[in-house]
Amino acid sequence: MRAFAPNYRRFRDAQPMTHAMEPNMRSKLKKPLTLAAMSLGYGVVQLDVTIVNTALHSIGSALGGGVSELQWVVSTYTIAFAAFILTAGALGDRLGAKKIFMAGFAIFTLASLACALAPTSTILIASRAVQGLGAAVLVPNSLALLSHAYPGEQERGRAVGLWAAGASLALTAGPLVGGGLIALFGWRSIFLVNLPIGLAGLWLTWRYSTDTTRTPRDLDLPGQAIAIGMLGVLAAAIIEGGRVGWSNPWVLAGFAGFLLLTALFLAQERRTRHPMLPLSLFAHRVFALASLDGLLVNIAFYGLIFVFSLYFQQVNGWSAFATGLAFVPMMAAVLPVNLVAARVAERFGAPATIAAGALIAAVGCLALLGIGRGTSYWAICVQLVAMGGGLGLLVPPLTSTLLSSVDKARSGIAAGVLNSTRQTGSVLGVALFGSLIGQAHAFLFGTRVALIVSAALLIAAAAAILIGATSPRVRGEVG
Repeated sequence: MRAFAPNYRRFRDAQPMTHAMEPNMRSKLKKPLTLAAMSLGYGVVQLDVTIVNTALHSIGSALGGGVSELQWVVSTYTIAFAAFILTAGALGDRLGAKKIFMAGFAIFTLASLACALAPTSTILIASRAVQGLGAAVLVPNSLALLSHAYPGEQERGRAVGLWAAGASLALTAGPLVGGGLIALFGWRSIFLVNLPIGLAGLWLTWRYSTDTTRTPRDLDLPGQAIAIGMLGVLAAAIIEGGRVGWSNPWVLAGFAGFLLLTALFLAQERRTRHPMLPLSLFAHRVFALASLDGLLVNIAFYGLIFVFSLYFQQVNGWSAFATGLAFVPMMAAVLPVNLVAARVAERFGAPATIAAGALIAAVGCLALLGIGRGTSYWAICVQLVAMGGGLGLLVPPLTSTLLSSVDKARSGIAAGVLNSTRQTGSVLGVALFGSLIGQAHAFLFGTRVALIVSAALLIAAAAAILIGATSPRVRGEVG
């Protein structure tokens, strides 16, 4: 039998783990944990887009108020998101994306706590606006930090794909997670769930992310202030018009104020050297059409999510958990179709793919017109899936088409404009469709009108991109 002979040299030369090894370990973890932090930032923003809709009935029952108050709970978040996102990106360029991203995460987390503790609908609505400000800061700066962490084009593409997939998963999970939390702990828990996410994201960012290079950029503060007023006044006029009547003097004054602020905004953006929204981007026809399509599609899609969340609970009497389950097939259709959309666009062209997605969603809307009180879920499930699948098919080629229509150096601001126009569409959809269903006796009639309007907007989006793509100059840009 062979005797045991220890290798004394190996024991002699072995080195204990010391603090000197920590920097090497940290450098290996730097990229994946930066990706994790940025994904948490974008994911929590997308989670709050859908999770709150599941809680609307519970919030209304607990805090009082009608449909208009619930519209404000949803809309103030998206108004702040849409209005601040362009300036938030410029602020990150100027002061460093890491510092601004962490500030945004802190704002979002503290605002979530304020939402959870809100004793009245007014305080909840104000806290939601602050939450939207935090969301606007998180999205563009998370992408900037991610691009900085992954300088290689191929690895950056994979990282951005994972970042976007995580956000899509959060968007899909929102209704189900919200319904489960409400059933177990009540509606306030949908905001408290953001606290551990925020704390984890802040720690990971502080520990592992590297700040971006600061570049001097002037902020268009007058344009920012006008944009906030413009969106707020328009949303208020539409929401209150459904409650007090479209001929009410205050409602008419709101629409007049919107027109005045729009004129001031356009004048400011033409005059300033560093506009928040460079109007020259819209000289590219493809850019203008893609932005318009983003606006129209979000009016339809997110406006109907608001309507159906109230339909399931207020008309059919379903629980929050059942409502969350009802949205799962619709939202779950988005991600897998996202993944095949690029191949479809390569084969048939981006304009045809965008149009096909919009038309599929439009058919889903029209097929829901027979909806009534007590309609079986299985009678509407396929139509909801068609709407989700249509959205999933059109968004990736819409985004890539818009980005390819401008110089690479302006891709960041172009992406910000698309985000802003899509969030503006969400604001208008909730405001408009909420006003249609605002009266209890007209809920089902208003729902059918909302479905018809949505189908018309989606058909218009398909027609715009197809007709616009027939221009020789546009075909060159798309190609």
